[in-house]
Amino acid sequence: MDFDERLEKYAELIVKTGVNVQKGQPVILYISVDQAKLARLIVAKAYETGAGRVFVKWRDDFINRKFIENASDEFLNDMPDWEKAEGKWIADEKAARISVISSDPNALSGVDAKRVAAWNKTCDDALEPVMDATINHKLAWTVVGAASPAWAKQVFPELDEKAATERLWEKIFDTARVTEDPVKEWERHAEKLHEKAAWLNEEQFKELHYTSPVTDLTIGLPKNHYWAGGSKENSLGIKFMANMPTEEVFTAPDNRRINGYVTATKPLSYAGNILEGMRFSFKDGKVVEATAEKGQDVLDELLKNAGADSLGEVSLVPDESPISQSGIIFYNTLYDENASDHLALGAAYPFNVQGGREMSNEELLEHGVNVSKTHVDFMVGSSEMNIDGIKEDGTVVPVFRNGNWA
Repeated sequence: MDFDERLEKYAELIVKTGVNVQKGQPVILYISVDQAKLARLIVAKAYETGAGRVFVKWRDDFINRKFIENASDEFLNDMPDWEKAEGKWIADEKAARISVISSDPNALSGVDAKRVAAWNKTCDDALEPVMDATINHKLAWTVVGAASPAWAKQVFPELDEKAATERLWEKIFDTARVTEDPVKEWERHAEKLHEKAAWLNEEQFKELHYTSPVTDLTIGLPKNHYWAGGSKENSLGIKFMANMPTEEVFTAPDNRRINGYVTATKPLSYAGNILEGMRFSFKDGKVVEATAEKGQDVLDELLKNAGADSLGEVSLVPDESPISQSGIIFYNTLYDENASDHLALGAAYPFNVQGGREMSNEELLEHGVNVSKTHVDFMVGSSEMNIDGIKEDGTVVPVFRNGNWA
């Protein structure tokens, strides 16, 4: 297939497998201005599939940076009422949400970290209904990637801009399984992830113990926790694929029972900056020390967010996953988290505990399920990572050895 053929199949995959658009359903597409070609294909495929109306929310790194650099505190700390109302409408209507990620990983490099954090908090507060609907799977949503020149040059600095962008598109298509019949490929892949999640759900480990040359961390798991992977169902019973690519199975930790230290094994692209060399120490579920070789000021601001000083996700990804074996650092969490075991600071997904969707925030916290407006994944896996599952009676079961399923 040539580029145009693969791009069209990619758009169809996003619509049919990513969010599984239903007849008459509204669709919200978040996408950068430099991805107009893909945007038009997604819109066309959505209408062909039966979408009621497709709304495109254009993004632009330059405009976003200029706003954060120049806006007065009044505007930096407040979202217009119409945007808040729009977010509530998206949640109430259970619109299908498609997020296409293509930003420059360094888009906000050099901008005052406090201003970036202030704007992120403003967005989180204003869009809380959308966040709630998303993490509780009240609607269908997916996050996918698209190659931009700035991002591509970060990944492939040895290539010129055109060649780097073409190469990144190839990798995006490959990791998203854009073959002659990508929908069928994803059905097979999802089934494999479901099998791993089913085994972990049967075991119901009390805790997981992570060890490697740079990590010694014990993470408690809540009673009746639920591992998920592959396709999911929203509250209407509609299947969707939250991330493409995805190689993970994941659950919620007990955020009161996390102890030890863990070292990030890949850079993290967060808030328009790249953080490197992160290390966290935990005691009784809380971060008691956090350092970064690069991006310390950004990390410090992140940890000030309510609930961001504990974990909300535990995710297992084998080192033999295709993304890991490519040897490429994507500087993009969607891809790098699917090359490595990862953890997330902040919010847990309530559905990762039986009955969690029906629990209030207070009830979730009583079960050790973290509540936050923040959710930031960071990568901790490697070919040297071993993970043991520890059962209620103290039995130790190997889960990962040398980075792969035991």
